[in-house]
Amino acid sequence: MIANPEFQYMTPQEYLEWEANQELRYEYIDGEVVAMTGGTKPHNRIALNLATSLDRFLTEKGCDIYIADVKVQIASLNSYHYPDIVVTCDSRDKQSNEWVEYPCLIVEVLSPSTEAFDRGNKFNRYRQLSTLKEYVLIQSTEISVDCFRQNEQGLWVYYHYTAKEILTLESLGFSISIEDLYRRVNFDNN
Repeated sequence: MIANPEFQYMTPQEYLEWEANQELRYEYIDGEVVAMTGGTKPHNRIALNLATSLDRFLTEKGCDIYIADVKVQIASLNSYHYPDIVVTCDSRDKQSNEWVEYPCLIVEVLSPSTEAFDRGNKFNRYRQLSTLKEYVLIQSTEISVDCFRQNEQGLWVYYHYTAKEILTLESLGFSISIEDLYRRVNFDNN
């Protein structure tokens, strides 16, 4: 992510109008416009593996899955983010073709340049979404998955997964083996 020095400040509406005409994707955080960086082949393959499996699973569940190019709006914080994968089962999200406001699951595939932000400030922002139940962070340079799941008391509980384990997304009743998540991922060229 790279801050765009061209702009001092934009309102959310100015950002939405401006970004609709851009070739690149930009996140919006409290008036600041931030360019999104490209990913690697492992990053893309991991997101594709999970999205494909989730899409098949969700076909009859009334939920929608979006990848990479659909924003998540956090209205209370005046921000818009582009997660790698977002799932919504909330009918209110059918009102917009441009963003999701009521996700139950957000997944970020980590890269070295964005990992600290994804684990820290971005997660703090996502936690403001009342419908979010799980936040998953997947390493793209090694086999390692972190899942933060909100429990019944509203606390976020951390679960770590490695090779030979099964990632369960309780918000959807979905499971995938870590082996399938990393299927055809080649770390050797990193």
